Amino acid sequence: MGGAWTLDALWVLGEGGPQRFGDLQASLDGVSSKVLTERLKSMLDSRIIWRKHIGGVPPVVTYGLTEEGVELHKGLKQLAEIADKLLSPDET
Repeated sequence: MGGAWTLDALWVLGEGGPQRFGDLQASLDGVSSKVLTERLKSMLDSRIIWRKHIGGVPPVVTYGLTEEGVELHKGLKQLAEIADKLLSPDET
């Protein structure tokens, strides 16, 4: 789960659902193809995401969250909600 962009990719897949590589990369402004490929491979190895390949020209490859990935996304979302509460100005 380490490495830059891993949590970002987890967030995007959790919020937007399954995505093709190009769409995922476009959502992660600034990530290189090389780094995104490495992070996705690591997440696949950890069984956090799945990969579906449909042959053809061009081939279609889609990535999405496994059940474990969905659980991690839920935890990440809870952390984001807590951070928003703590960092938002008081409503007085």
